[in-house]
Amino acid sequence: MIRGFIDFDTLDRTQNVDRLTPSGDITLPGLQLQFGGDDVRAFGIGQQLLLLQGQPRFHDAALAGRIERDGWGIALAALLEAPDAFLRGLRGRFALLWLDLGKGRIGLASDRFNTFGFCYASEGRRLSFADKANEVPALRREISAQSVFDYLYFHAIPAPGTIFENIFRLEPGARLVADSAQPQLAAWWQPRFEEPTDADFARSADTFKSLIKTAVERELDGRPVGAFLSGGTDSSTVVGMLARSGNPVTAYSIGFEAEGYDEMEFAKIAAKHFGVNHRPYYITSDDLVTHIPGVAASYDQPFGNSSVLPAYLCAKLAHDDGHRKMFAGDGGDELFGGNTRYAKQRVFGYYEKVPGLIKGALLEPVIMQTPLGKLPLMRKAASYIEQANTPLPERTAQYNLIYRLGMDNVFPRDFLSAVDPDAPVKLQRRVWQNTTAHALVNKMLSFDWRFTLADNDLPKVIGSTRLAGVDAIFPMLDDDLLDFSLQLPPEYKLKGLQLRWFFKEALRDFLPQEIITKKKQGFGLPYGHWVLKHKGLEALARESLDILVQRNILRKDFVSELFTTHLPAFPGYYGEMVWISMMLGQWLDKHAPTTR
Repeated sequence: MIRGFIDFDTLDRTQNVDRLTPSGDITLPGLQLQFGGDDVRAFGIGQQLLLLQGQPRFHDAALAGRIERDGWGIALAALLEAPDAFLRGLRGRFALLWLDLGKGRIGLASDRFNTFGFCYASEGRRLSFADKANEVPALRREISAQSVFDYLYFHAIPAPGTIFENIFRLEPGARLVADSAQPQLAAWWQPRFEEPTDADFARSADTFKSLIKTAVERELDGRPVGAFLSGGTDSSTVVGMLARSGNPVTAYSIGFEAEGYDEMEFAKIAAKHFGVNHRPYYITSDDLVTHIPGVAASYDQPFGNSSVLPAYLCAKLAHDDGHRKMFAGDGGDELFGGNTRYAKQRVFGYYEKVPGLIKGALLEPVIMQTPLGKLPLMRKAASYIEQANTPLPERTAQYNLIYRLGMDNVFPRDFLSAVDPDAPVKLQRRVWQNTTAHALVNKMLSFDWRFTLADNDLPKVIGSTRLAGVDAIFPMLDDDLLDFSLQLPPEYKLKGLQLRWFFKEALRDFLPQEIITKKKQGFGLPYGHWVLKHKGLEALARESLDILVQRNILRKDFVSELFTTHLPAFPGYYGEMVWISMMLGQWLDKHAPTTR
């Protein structure tokens, strides 16, 4: 835990900050700082202070040795003098706060994927900050209608926004430095894709497997550990490397009694193949009713990834078995090209190569502007052309749930008038345009590092494991492995329409064949189907959505139609809308209650 504020108007720059109280609190004129917890360390020298969260490593082995011998205090001078250069020399998961009281300057930084990070509010010449949005000691704290809309679009609230008006979250790989002038934000890290046309496959494969092995074994100390095992390529690879290390490991899997959702069969294949202890658990509707309120309330802002409940139950099982570390496979898809949308978007990219004369004079007039376009086969062609003519990332908005439902159908007029419906796409466009990649697959990977990993999947795992009392480990996102992925040819990630070609070929002699050839699935819930069958779950969902109706976030007639018409007809599709709305209602009821 780290929270506090600095007020540059009243700050006393003559004080020292190296004499810390036993509770970890510093209270001086113009400065208040609270910190504590097993993952936070403090180092002070005179008027200078460093707070360190997480376990960063140094790229410079000599510096790492000096710090191990003499402590982090020796790094303070380098950090204060050139923070960006210092941060670029770090590896791993971390957040840093540094303070030079004599110069009246403070800095905050997050790691590459924001697995540890800061939220902040700049109010005049006062800067408030905390490692959680709902802990920032801002002078004003109001729910942001725009952030509510963004949440329903993304199913999470991406940085730099938070659920609160004028409270912001550092973006991944970013830092903030503030003094009596305005705070200065900048990215200290941005991925640089090299994009060679070819590579030595055998050498690359050996390096790849060695890097995964090192990333896994770096986190082991001989004590038994747990691991998520969905039966996919990433979690199976991590479990396999754990098994080969000789360290005791138990794999935890979630199953569902619902056709099309359960992949326990593949988890069992992987566990048997690598000879690890396997703890399968079949989640039930009663589990959801019991745990949804607590999981929703545990986050610092609304969070709607529907896999968070399975992740929490897996982590809880591991904790109850005595484990304190839980290994996850997140990141492999996004580093090595494993998501089906990468192939889908490449198909649309083919249309860009059709000569403009053929498109403009033949294909589009015939298919889009004549009765032929209404024939069944031609309708598909027309849809293809329409999507292909829409650039990325705007094309992804066409698939978004609330856009497809129709915003005027979902939201009250007053709510819509208070938000910018285009804000999510504007943010996506900014991130897309800032990527350094040229190849389409790498552009999509870089885009997903932000919106899929940093803003969604990683908070899912980190939040659920933290609630369960275990630490999440992400070997697939090891910095050395990530840097290796930046050097691979784009075709190694998406070969034609074949997803993660290099990953699978490099591990073909390591993973079971069934895992290599299976389709991607994950820990997705059959939530919509269960709401229709379980009265307690339906009651919880209706109660939660009623909260949004009362707050003028959702239309009453839309919610009624959602339960009576849409959900029974297509439970898999509309169940997602019920889920994200329910998690929002639960969070608001806990953290921002209103009198009724």
